[in-house]
Parts: sequence; C-alpha cells; structure tokens
Amino acid sequence: MDKIFLRGMKAETLIGLYGWEREHPQTLILDLDIGVAEKAAVDDRIGNTVHYGDVCETLRRSLREQDFLLLEALAEHVATLVLQDFGALWVRVRVVKPGILPDVKEVGVEIERRAE
Repeated sequence: MDKIFLRGMKAETLIGLYGWEREHPQTLILDLDIGVAEKAAVDDRIGNTVHYGDVCETLRRSLREQDFLLLEALAEHVATLVLQDFGALWVRVRVVKPGILPDVKEVGVEIERRAE
C-alpha cells in the first residue's frame, strides 16, 4: 500500500462545547495520511489513486456545511468521508485546534481507520 499525505490543510467549521466557541467558525488544521493501492505508481493514471485536490475541496466544503461539538466527531466524519467517497484503503486523520487554551500552542485528536 502506498500513502498520500496532506499536511497543514486549513478548514473552517463551527466546533466546540462552549457558547463562545459556537458564535463563529474556527479555523482548524488537518493532517491526513491516505492509504492507496500501488496501481497508480505503475500505470500513472489519476483514476487509480486518490486525487488530493479533490479531497481538500470536498473536506473544506463538508466542514463548512457541518457543525460539531467534539474534535473526535469531526475526525471521524473526515475519516469516513475519505474512506467512502474516495475509496481509500486506510486513513489517519489529525485535527488541531490552535490557540484555544491559554499557554497551549495547540490541542487536537488523531484517529486511524481502515476500509471495511
């Protein structure tokens, strides 16, 4: 299995438990590792891999249209979307919520999921 990765992708969504967090969308930073079949490396065809530009566009649109209480739920949503909509074999999703706590650079979650 080969891997495509995206690092530092910014996306906006409404997220948080507290009322003040839910007043405006927040910018999150996502890192993704996406497992793909090795076939694309052999035949040089975009149809045999995951198009990372489409992944970014789809995720940004989906997150703008959704709201979440927990980073865990958002990460699960992202993982499910990548596995189901893009046919990935495996995905690792890291979501960072920067600057939300005083004297803490970033908080976040990381999950891994496999296609069933």
